[in-house]
Amino acid sequence: MRGLGLASVALVLTVGLAACGSDNNDGGTGTGVAAELSGDVKVDGSSTVGPLSKAAAELFADEQAKVNVTVGISGTGGGFKKFCNGETDISDASRPIKDTEKAECEKNGVKFVELIVANDALSVVVSKDNSFADCLTVPQLKAIWEPGSKVNNWNQVDPKFPNEPLKLFGAGTDSGTFDYWTAAINGKEKAHRTDYTPTEDDNVTVQGVSGSKGGLGYFGFTYYEENADKLKLVKVDGGGGCVEPSVATAQDGSYKPLSRPLFIYVSDKGIAKEQVKGFVDFYIASIDEVVKEAKYVPLTAAQKETLKSEFATLTKG
Repeated sequence: MRGLGLASVALVLTVGLAACGSDNNDGGTGTGVAAELSGDVKVDGSSTVGPLSKAAAELFADEQAKVNVTVGISGTGGGFKKFCNGETDISDASRPIKDTEKAECEKNGVKFVELIVANDALSVVVSKDNSFADCLTVPQLKAIWEPGSKVNNWNQVDPKFPNEPLKLFGAGTDSGTFDYWTAAINGKEKAHRTDYTPTEDDNVTVQGVSGSKGGLGYFGFTYYEENADKLKLVKVDGGGGCVEPSVATAQDGSYKPLSRPLFIYVSDKGIAKEQVKGFVDFYIASIDEVVKEAKYVPLTAAQKETLKSEFATLTKG
């Protein structure tokens, strides 16, 4: 089933590119990418999606060594600023584009398409030395992270927990992870306590949480997987019992409310460049391999169908 799905994606994308008037010869690669391309592809945005686009770029380089794909990480919000200013071809995002960002793109004549390329499960992590926090409810997480929170000790989260100071690490305000977390946990986007260590670099959270017995943080599932030897994963009770983030629970939606899709946005001016078109074609046609390489949660069959349809629309228009 997965093989057939990927073959159909490659077929539709190749047809879509041909409809744009390109004269591509894939040189037997089967990806629909021209035999030889050159030039720059500029990608920026989410720190969560960045490793996915980097994996795509590395795999693409094996076939197109003359194309220089740069992947910056300035957060979802920072990425959209550059994208809507026409500075980048592709914007990585861990949340959908906002109306204000759409308006900025429209003002600057930047048209785009939104493509879901993977799934994620925002993961709550503590130190390996934390033997008491195995599952936290959404109300408990809200009490910790909401604006003005005075919760600064684990025994304030649950009287059964020990007298251990909380040390909090989380996403910076330009991050799509910050937006998603605040909406899902605190009920309002951007609503977040300010006395914590914010960062656009999830590795800072890894170091901070792993280095403190009372540490608590959150970020994308792939960062936990990469650092499972340093961190302990906490289950989340969204009202239906404690659920651990995983590929299965992210895809079936049972990991509530912290499972989410991940996006790339491609501009019309970007896709008009052969090297950008070739890279995105490869990215989408090879999505299973890219997701596996980057250790993300793969798309469902329905999401793959939507992905190939949206990309075909972009390349035709």
